[in-house]
Amino acid sequence: MSVIPDTIQPYMPLIQGIALAIAIFLAGWVLSKWANGLTVRALRKAKVDKALSNFLGSLAQYSVLAAAVISSLGAVGVETTSLVAVFASAGIAVGLALQGNLANFASGVMILFFRPFNLDDLVTLAGHTGTVMDIGLFATTMVNLDNETIILPNSAITSASIVNLSSRGIRRGTIDIGVAYGSDLKQVQDVLLQAAKRSSLVLEDPGAATAFVGFGASSLDFKLFIWCNSPEYLNMLHEVRLAVYEELNTAGIEIPFNQVVVHQAS
Repeated sequence: MSVIPDTIQPYMPLIQGIALAIAIFLAGWVLSKWANGLTVRALRKAKVDKALSNFLGSLAQYSVLAAAVISSLGAVGVETTSLVAVFASAGIAVGLALQGNLANFASGVMILFFRPFNLDDLVTLAGHTGTVMDIGLFATTMVNLDNETIILPNSAITSASIVNLSSRGIRRGTIDIGVAYGSDLKQVQDVLLQAAKRSSLVLEDPGAATAFVGFGASSLDFKLFIWCNSPEYLNMLHEVRLAVYEELNTAGIEIPFNQVVVHQAS
């Protein structure tokens, strides 16, 4: 004998469907939280960036939750095939409208995953040189040598060359020097190397080196190559330039002005 009143009996399939839908949704909610935590822990263990780990964890969570919602609606008799088609169409429309942002997002994921540079690295990105302050999913923030904040879309970064000036730990600086014709070439090289030794910022390994590189219009042209730790690059160049000027003056080696020879026609 049924204990369900006759007035409720016709609604039992609907009530059972609603109860099943609620159960599916609650189970999906719990599973979505579990998927989020599991994804984040796995990515953190793999040393993936925190921002990227959190985003992928949220993506896993909402994917499970969306599947739970669709399954819940199906349990109460809603035609989910058309609903999925509507969601897919809306997703395509949103994707076309936001294709620029999606390109920045995809580039941000690549930067965070492959790590061509890190925070506080000195880099050249999309023609700008500065220190990286923040790496986001859509844009990267850097501060240049003039203390100006530059915000670059990530797609602009990945579509151009990336120069990391800090990753190797040391940098080579080059100083161009021109001396007067008639100067003793061996003496010039010795003086330049002596000037490099005066700076405590110049590394002994690899050592300084000079090269005679050409015959200029008014001078014999040399290059002085010196190495330093990356953060000391500008100070090192400043110190060595001062030392080069003083050593050349002490040695009596002339640094010539540009000269133009004019012949008067007869």
